[in-house]
Amino acid sequence: MSMNKFEISLESGVHKQLARLIGKWEGITKTWFEPNVIADESPMQGIMRPVLGGRFIIHEYNGSLNGNPFEGIAIYGYDIANDTFQISWLDSFHMGTAMMLSSGKSTENGYSVLGSYGNPEMPEPWGWRTVTEFSDENTLTITAYNISPEGQEDKAAETVYRRVS
Repeated sequence: MSMNKFEISLESGVHKQLARLIGKWEGITKTWFEPNVIADESPMQGIMRPVLGGRFIIHEYNGSLNGNPFEGIAIYGYDIANDTFQISWLDSFHMGTAMMLSSGKSTENGYSVLGSYGNPEMPEPWGWRTVTEFSDENTLTITAYNISPEGQEDKAAETVYRRVS
């Protein structure tokens, strides 16, 4: 019996690459509210596990920002039919009561996705680009960039994780 596209991806394709995320992680998160000025640097803990037979990876994390605790969830996936990485993201600080949906393509050592956010008080939505990259099997960097309506892109947050045994 032949394997379907998802089974092949799980065995030797993109879903196998996504499975590299699975595990317990600890690291440091830096946050910027204005270009080139670090507003906060604090510890972050996360756990990533497969859901729905490995179709998706759920990332549950917690840390603090300016001494205030926060937590979040990201769901990482890959849409085989559209050759697209996807992330849904929510947390108790940045997103409030909203969810951000992002999509994008692979990079040399991971993937880059683009989403947007806004509210009625903002005349135009802002972009949010998230880049997830492995330096090696035990070092993962998740970097987010804020993109103004005019196209100015600045680093907003960066977590450098190390895998915990």
